[in-house]
Amino acid sequence: MTFEELSGNYSIERMDSVSKAVEEVLRSALLQGCITVGVYEAAKSLNVDPDNVVLCILATDDDDDVKDVALQIHFTLIQAFCCENDINILRVNNTRRLAHILGGAGKHGSEQMDLHCILVTVPRASAWKNPALGKVNRFCRECRCTDQWVPCINLPER
Repeated sequence: MTFEELSGNYSIERMDSVSKAVEEVLRSALLQGCITVGVYEAAKSLNVDPDNVVLCILATDDDDDVKDVALQIHFTLIQAFCCENDINILRVNNTRRLAHILGGAGKHGSEQMDLHCILVTVPRASAWKNPALGKVNRFCRECRCTDQWVPCINLPER
């Protein structure tokens, strides 16, 4: 096997490992009530208490989301705020998978919720230690060291 093949396999394995860690972080945060879902809700939460936000996930599904100028403006502002406040940011490409991970949290009554932005928070009084969150934070830190400020990961259907 060539070096390129080995490093390519490592990258695929690493991305799969990070995507599994993201899923675990989301499930754990949901159980603890430490999740904020929606672009506007996230903006309000960031404004009120940015010190307790440990992860920001920005999600898109298809070309329509990418072409949505208003959504991209919101993403840019949220990204800038997160960078300014040392909050780790990830982009993911599968809102359907996010809805599944959150156990139907993508629905509010019969209406679809906005899963384009998800914040994971930790209450001040909590010393929440989560190995999966540590893995995601390390991944984000390593990506920043290579000037990739908002890494993008794939959340595959399982």
